[in-house]
Amino acid sequence: MKRKIPSSKLRSAAFTRTRADHQAELSQDYVELIAELIDEKGEARGTDIAMRLGVANATVAKTMKRLSDQGLVEQEPYRAIFLTGEGWKMAEDGKRKHQIVEGFLLALGVSAETAQVDSEGIEHHVSAETLKAMARFMVRR
Repeated sequence: MKRKIPSSKLRSAAFTRTRADHQAELSQDYVELIAELIDEKGEARGTDIAMRLGVANATVAKTMKRLSDQGLVEQEPYRAIFLTGEGWKMAEDGKRKHQIVEGFLLALGVSAETAQVDSEGIEHHVSAETLKAMARFMVRR
């Protein structure tokens, strides 16, 4: 028989996971966008990232430094930005999650525009268990 976990512990665990998800969210969004730009244009440049995200070039430069320190990107001054192997892995994982969540929302009858926007946030917070359930649901339909 499964032991019931007290709701206070579940709540604490949920907040802890959400904080961790938020910390990783920005890195995931950036590497996904860099991969998208490389696929579309053959390269990713800071100005293109700033334009797509609606942020200042200085914000992108600061974030690129942090992503470089995390081992996700490589960049030389005034050159294109490249994803490392770990960066590509993160980008591909994010894209896969996004596709599953968006497909699931569409299957529920959510409009295409709303599903696209909502899946962008949900993908960062969905557990592996829930993501697998969504994928199974999509296969069965």
